[in-house]
Amino acid sequence: MPFYVSPEQAMRDKADYARKGIARGRSCVALQYAGGILMVAPNPSSALHKISEIYDRIAFAAVGRYNEYENLRKAGVTYADITGYQFARHDVTARGIANWYAQTLGTIFTESNKPFEVEIVVAEVGEQPSGDQIYRITFDGSVTDEPGFVAFGGQADQVSAQLKERYSDGMSLAEAFGAALSALSVPGNGDSNEVVASQLEVAILDRAREHRTFRRIRTARLDELLSESRGLAASADAESSGPESATGPDSSSSDGTPPNPA
Repeated sequence: MPFYVSPEQAMRDKADYARKGIARGRSCVALQYAGGILMVAPNPSSALHKISEIYDRIAFAAVGRYNEYENLRKAGVTYADITGYQFARHDVTARGIANWYAQTLGTIFTESNKPFEVEIVVAEVGEQPSGDQIYRITFDGSVTDEPGFVAFGGQADQVSAQLKERYSDGMSLAEAFGAALSALSVPGNGDSNEVVASQLEVAILDRAREHRTFRRIRTARLDELLSESRGLAASADAESSGPESATGPDSSSSDGTPPNPA
């Protein structure tokens, strides 16, 4: 005779299982900048991507089990292609794909004994910054609209808090990249907090490009961007510290006269 488990307990157990699996990895971030949307993910592999293109102006990023989110990515590409073919290309939107992912993950979470250990972000770049869209979809099918920026996977709360301090509207690509690096380097986000260009996967949705806006940033350009962001961070630290007085502390008394010699 099988043991009885209440639906509430079963859902809690599934949710705890999925959260623990996702938290074992490192966080990823996606954020708006003046020219589009930037996505950054710690990833030492050059073949197994966490960030990919879904459609003309839409990108996909995920954390968790690679085989699970890769199957979801492929299914999302198929869904987008079929929708664009049956209707029109402008009918394929990040909102529609995010809702489709939410339904798929919600069904898997409810009906399967093992939930998917994944967290997904779907982003779309608009012709103007006001048209940018970033959606976060969790393992249970919950979907949220994330204006400006989002951190997901790993220690997402700590990374998001750091990103909130550094993020501002209208940042340049180098400034946005520096904010992403600062957030991903917070203590507790993985075993190593040192950020190395060779262990980063970086991609953008470039607002200025026609038709397909997705572009990966690799090798020399990534090193250049890393140097630019570190230079901006050093300049900001120097400005915040302020110039030190060349004459030292004021030696005059409160009434403006020098103190009597001893």
